Order: sequence, then C-alpha cells, then structure tokens
Amino acid sequence: MGENEEKKKTKPDRREFLTKTPVPRLIISLSIPTIISMLVTGIYNSADTYFVGRISTQATAAVGLVFSLMALIQAIGFFCGHGSGNYLSRMLGAGNHKEANEVAATGFAMALILGCTVAVLGNLFADPLAVAIGAGETTLQDTMIYMRIILLGAPFMMGQFVINNQLRFQGSAMYAMIGLMCGAVVNLILDPFLILGLHLGTAGAAIATVSGQIISFIVLLIGSRKGQNIRLKVSNVRLNGHFIKEIINGGIPSLFRQGLAAISTLLLNHMAGRFGGDAAIAGMSVTTRVLMMMASAMIGFGQGFQPVCSYNYGAGLKQRVREGFFFCVRWGTLFLACLSAASFCFAPSIIRWFREDPLVVEVGTVALRAQALTMPLLATTTMINMMLQSIGKGVKASITASARNGIFFLPMILFLPQILGLTGVEIAQAVADVLSLALAIPLGVSELRMMKKNTKRGG
Repeated sequence: MGENEEKKKTKPDRREFLTKTPVPRLIISLSIPTIISMLVTGIYNSADTYFVGRISTQATAAVGLVFSLMALIQAIGFFCGHGSGNYLSRMLGAGNHKEANEVAATGFAMALILGCTVAVLGNLFADPLAVAIGAGETTLQDTMIYMRIILLGAPFMMGQFVINNQLRFQGSAMYAMIGLMCGAVVNLILDPFLILGLHLGTAGAAIATVSGQIISFIVLLIGSRKGQNIRLKVSNVRLNGHFIKEIINGGIPSLFRQGLAAISTLLLNHMAGRFGGDAAIAGMSVTTRVLMMMASAMIGFGQGFQPVCSYNYGAGLKQRVREGFFFCVRWGTLFLACLSAASFCFAPSIIRWFREDPLVVEVGTVALRAQALTMPLLATTTMINMMLQSIGKGVKASITASARNGIFFLPMILFLPQILGLTGVEIAQAVADVLSLALAIPLGVSELRMMKKNTKRGG
C-alpha cells in the first residue's frame, strides 16, 4: 500500500514537468544533456578518423568506407529506439502506462535480435561486403580488419541507441547523456593507446569503438532502472502486429534518414574514388565526420524538443508543440549560422588537422565550404522532420527524412559528377540541402496550421 501511494505521488511529477514547465526552459533543460552527449558522440565518432589519420591515407579511407556500414547499423538502432520512444512518450502523455512499458521492452528486444543478425551475417559475408562498400586493392585489408570488429559490436550499438532514445522520450535526458559520455570517454582513451601505443592500426580503432559501445550499453541499461524510468522486462515483450506497427510508424522516418545516409555515404565514397582516388575518399570522409560533429549539437537540440513535442501532443496541448517548434527553429538557425561562418573561414585548417595530405586537404576544403553555405537550412528541415515523427505523422516524416540523403542527394551524386567531375561530388550535398528545405516547409506548415486550428477550437 505504501509503495502504491508513493507511485501515485511520483507519477504526476513527470507529467507536470513536461506539460507545465515554460516551453523554452523545458526544451533547454532537456536539450543541454542531449547536446553534450551528441557533441561527445560526434567527437568520438571522429576520433578513429583522427588517430587513424596518423597512419596513412589508405587507413583513413578504410575507416571512411566502413562508416557507411556503421551508419546502417545506427539506422536500425534509431528505427527501434525512435519507434518505441515516440509511442511510449505519447502513451505516457495519455496516461497509458501499460502500453508504454510493453512497447519499450518490445523495441529493445527487436534491436537485440536485429543486431545479432547483422553481426553474424556481416561476418559470414565480410569479403563481398567490403567490396560492396567501396574497398579497393589499396584499402581492402584495412577495411576488412576494421569492419569485422565493428560488426561484432552491432547488438550493443543498436541496443544503446534504443535505451538512449527511450530515456530521452521519458524526459530523462541526463541518464541518456551519462550513458553515451561514458562510452565516449572509453573510446577516446583507448584510441591513442591501441592505435599509436600498441600499434594495432585499424584493429585498435575498431576495438576502441566497440568497447565504448559496450560500456554505453551497460551504463544506459542501469540508467533505465533509475527514478521513474520504465524498467525493461522480458515479460513485457510483445512481438505482435500492434506494437510492431507502432514501432514501424514512429521509427521508419529514422530508418529512412539514417539508412539513406548510409547509402549516400556509400555512393559518395564510390564517386569520390572514381574521380579522385584514395585522397578524395579520405577528404570526403573527413568532411562527413566534421559536419556530423557540428550538426550533432543541432540534433541534440532537436532531441530536447522531441519529448516535449510527443508528450504534449499526446496530452492534447498542441499550442505547446507549436511554441517549441518555432523556438527551436529560431535559435537553431542562428547557432548553425555561426558554425557555418567558422567552418567556411577555417576549412583548410580543419581538414589538415585530421590528415596532412595536400590532396586530402584540397578536396575536403571545397566540400566543407560548400556544405557550410547551406548548413543553417538544416535547423528548419531537421525540426520539421522531428516534429512530424514525434506526433506520429509517419508518411510525412518519412518523406522529409528521405529528402536530404535520398530523394535529392542520390540523383545529385549520380548526376553532378558526370558534368562537373570531382567538384560535383564536393557540392552534391549542399544542393540536396536546399531542395530538401523546399520540400519540408509545406509538409510541416500544414501540420502546424492544423494544430493552430485545434487550439482555437479548444482541442
């Protein structure tokens, strides 16, 4: 009885926090931990590239090639994490705790099953897989070594993304941040020790990365059992049509966004290699990592908005969703404009910091400057996509998620190099960013207008 009374007292705390706290203050409080964790994650994702860059251009290129595969693994993790997280947050907002518990356990179980499948099949077909992601004679050995170890960590990588997203959607961004940061610190410590100290090369980089993922997985699993967070229990797993459908609806935009990022990186590497060789692959790889690190802060800001969006939408508080959206677009655009200016001015120095190769620096500088020009546009595109996904508009969210790395980038990376050569490779993403914004605005505005109408009617 005492325990039940305590639960009754604590349960409203989260609801009051997410539905009564002023929106700007709420988003900032939730986004600071996610921004920090995303920045740290971005840094440790770039750590392998930095330390491997001390070895050779070929090793740098190999890590860049496997990055497309890592992006695909991350895509599956985000698919299960965002799919289950979106739904559980809306269910908590609606007061349906039973469904929230069951979808959380189901999403986590799906990630582990899919992760083990990827680890086994990936290693069984490692040779053709390495060739498929773009490895040639000069990069094949390093690619195989790095890739096999990364694949073994797939269940932990997917699992950590699921728990991380579920914690965020429950308003527990601090636990999510601590989990990711612990893994990042482990990776950053092990990278120089294994790569440069023990001279393990790309194998050392992969071991450091997987070790960090395992630590994050463990810490996040512990965090999920703290406070008011949902406890992941085997008894709550429901691999049935209802929950799988909800996870797909909420997670498919993430799968499209991340999965197409993997495919686009794969094509980018192929086209860079075709028009500029290993140096071009390395230059574009460094540019991709740098931009991902800078954009990670923006994504972290958006992730602070997502639980506010989904919880308040589920609770029928549409005006708070609109207020949060415009707050994030306004400040996100300003933030990215500052980063863009710095990136454009210091592009050669940034690329050179990763790899002192004149050809790598030349390719990377042009690509980084081109993408810096369109970087501020990502604030609006990202927030529209996150809003649509968080309120359960799966089709619209999937379209906006597919635009940047799929609908527009794929034609650009196939077409522009044919007429502009290597320059076409370097500017393809920037062109796709402009077109993505043009597509996202009408899709987002239609939902914002609908929410405004419902608010006026008292809905």
